[in-house]
Amino acid sequence: MAERLIRWFGLRLRGRRALAWLALVVGVLLLHGAVMNRVAERVAEFNLAHTMPQRIEVAYVRELAMVEPPVVAPAAAAPKPAAKSRAPKPARAASAPAPAAPPEPEPEPETLLASAPPVAPASAPMAEQPAPLLAEETPPAAAQPEPPASPTARAEPTPAAVVAAAGAASAPLAFDWPNSTRISYVLTGNYRGEVQGSAQVEWIRVGSRYQVHLDLIVGPSMAPLITRRMSSDGDITADGLSPRRYDEDTKVVFRDRRRLTMLFEPDGVLMPSGQRRERWPGVQDTASQFVQLTYLFTTQPDLLRVGQQFEVPLALPRNIDRWIYDVVKEEILYTPFGEVPSFHVKPRRTTRPGSDLSAEIWFSPQLRYLPVRIRIQQDAETYLDLILDRRPQIAAQ
Repeated sequence: MAERLIRWFGLRLRGRRALAWLALVVGVLLLHGAVMNRVAERVAEFNLAHTMPQRIEVAYVRELAMVEPPVVAPAAAAPKPAAKSRAPKPARAASAPAPAAPPEPEPEPETLLASAPPVAPASAPMAEQPAPLLAEETPPAAAQPEPPASPTARAEPTPAAVVAAAGAASAPLAFDWPNSTRISYVLTGNYRGEVQGSAQVEWIRVGSRYQVHLDLIVGPSMAPLITRRMSSDGDITADGLSPRRYDEDTKVVFRDRRRLTMLFEPDGVLMPSGQRRERWPGVQDTASQFVQLTYLFTTQPDLLRVGQQFEVPLALPRNIDRWIYDVVKEEILYTPFGEVPSFHVKPRRTTRPGSDLSAEIWFSPQLRYLPVRIRIQQDAETYLDLILDRRPQIAAQ
């Protein structure tokens, strides 16, 4: 066997020298195999870390109609404490009628609802004076009951009942995250010349887990010049979205595919460069910001007013910073299915303005505060403009 191996390597040696040479060759081969196995393991680990999460598939069954936005309470709103009422004073003797008390100021609706007694049934005998609205008022002296009302007479509701019914009708609804939604856009812009294409934003919810995908196709769909997918995967919390990872996959014709990944840990963010940065409370990524802003506007509609500004921490592939969002104007967008009122929101960063891509967004209250237009801009000559192409599509759940 040894002689055959020696001849295979073209060696014409004999004796111990041949065996020593053979041992050296075998050792080199074993070392080379171990190194190659280790390299293969590292490559597999790298690919596993950069493999994008499997996309959750849902079926969209209907289109979203334009309606006026309802009043929605924040998801984590704490209940207001009930108004404190003082103990009623002792009743005066029946022989000494109570003097007329000065009129009390009209209470606020919250106090009225908190302290109003239950309404008596229509068949119960009514007292000589109306029941007190406030707990601190002195109850009237005992009086003889009046004769029963005629069968055709109806008891009028007390003011407390009227206010309670009005409050129930106008009470804000509890916030609930919407069903999975897909928004389709037509894409225009400029990238070394005029470009056209398509795009979509997809919000997917399964229990307390979410995915947000922003897909861009520049050029014809069968042979695109550029494709980019930006995906956020994470959890739904009382304060909105909490990303766990962000993936960005870009393919430009005649170039190698480029993939970036950010991992969001409880106390830090692992950047694509391998650096670890502090994780700020409420931080969002490039894709999750669209749905997080929709959540903020739904629960705090006063934010979406011209002249308002608010802050959102944003983790981009190269840095983490606090961004200021300005509501700059109210606009009408013209779409294939009609006019869509919207508010133009423009982000800015004060520390290093102009160093990153910016995404100006138009939100429509009549379409559940969804982003109906997105303009991604690098400079005056390089930008992509996405505008709603059809009504948003809604999944069954």
